[in-house]
Amino acid sequence: MGDFGRGVSEPVRRVLGIDLGEKRIGVALGDLELGTAAPLVTIRRARTTQGDARTLVRLASEQRAQALVVGLPLDKDGTEGPQAKLTREWAMAVASATGMPLTFRDERLSSVRAEERIGSPPRGRSGGPPSASQRDAHRARIDREAAALILQDSLDARRAEATNQTPPNQSDDSRSEKPDDLA
Repeated sequence: MGDFGRGVSEPVRRVLGIDLGEKRIGVALGDLELGTAAPLVTIRRARTTQGDARTLVRLASEQRAQALVVGLPLDKDGTEGPQAKLTREWAMAVASATGMPLTFRDERLSSVRAEERIGSPPRGRSGGPPSASQRDAHRARIDREAAALILQDSLDARRAEATNQTPPNQSDDSRSEKPDDLA
């Protein structure tokens, strides 16, 4: 999962997991010592990457998180397509702006897995279709659950690497990046 200790004055213990979308960012919080990740919040994308970075810095400060794990939307064959390139560029800019170490994690099927875990959206009044606000709330919940799954996969892979085991549901698509590699 990468060396989260680089450039950080104290050992990294808490990590933010990110599921980047066009409109929303799902955020999860993980604890490296406990090896657990949990959904935290879903935030609306800012107009700029710098705006997203400011929001994530605030969240990281509030949660005492010191590193980022960003889901990388690889194509089905494991290659990086246009969306992965955009995500990588966004993540590198956010990491540079925040000064936080960054690791990428394959996020293929994370939203599908999150939807399976959460289930269908609630029915609307009188059993009808869900309202627009119910749909939005359900999508936001899926985004933060997907972030938790991405982060949990990363934590599991880190633990397995430390014990030389292969974790379940894992591919070897974890990539570490240092924010100062942008030059």
